[in-house]
Amino acid sequence: MSKSKRRDIPRFQTPLIETHCHLDYLDQEQLEHTLERAREVGVERIITIAVAPGNLDRVYQLAHSAPDIWGTQGIHPHEAEGYDDGVAQTIRERAADPRILAIGEIGLDYFYDHADRAVQRQVFEAQLALAVELDMPVVIHTREADEDTRAILANFSRSLGRRGVIHSFTSGLELAEYCLGEGFMLGFNGITTFNRADNVREVVCATPVEQLLLETDSPYLTPVPFRGKPNAPYYLPFVAEKVAAVKDLPVESLLQQAHRNSLDLFFGGK
Repeated sequence: MSKSKRRDIPRFQTPLIETHCHLDYLDQEQLEHTLERAREVGVERIITIAVAPGNLDRVYQLAHSAPDIWGTQGIHPHEAEGYDDGVAQTIRERAADPRILAIGEIGLDYFYDHADRAVQRQVFEAQLALAVELDMPVVIHTREADEDTRAILANFSRSLGRRGVIHSFTSGLELAEYCLGEGFMLGFNGITTFNRADNVREVVCATPVEQLLLETDSPYLTPVPFRGKPNAPYYLPFVAEKVAAVKDLPVESLLQQAHRNSLDLFFGGK
């Protein structure tokens, strides 16, 4: 699609909250541009997500770099073999900081298998236990690991006082229904706009609007009509439009509820 045919980014009355992105993947010039454009299209809060021992510090710094940026602390399943007592202690100490909102991104990934599956399970359980100890919500990644994700969550979900979100949800409807029944939220992003993502749109349809979050997972998963370009929080309006269309809701109604959901899960309702 030529640049002249690209759609302008819509601007809505309801402010947007970007619940999952990776700002630390940007250099300073890209970061400044991204934040400026995000603010222009109504993104009022951004949560940047930690994934590895090597980026905990940078995410923590970003969460203190601007009043509209917050962060998390946690180890992605790809990096599970780097989790140790020192990492756990760093996460524990920073959890008390008001700029750190959740333990994540944690979970299981059997698609890429960058870390041994047994280690992934151990580290997922260890970080869920941390979330219980610290009374923090969790940001969960799961891919091709529905059965083990459900089995592990079954041991923790009732003790997770603040539950959390299964972000970038692409798993089966059965896992979705289980997580929703346990009080988790599901996060949806640009995948909902992809032509072949009927399975994800089926889950969107099945998700109560009160348990739905919007995200970009940028710089990945750029929504239509900008596929092929790096993703960014300022493309969140396209995710909102698509999710609203799938659920047959006015966009503003969808955004108002997603805004409340985001505040309730991550910001104590404020």
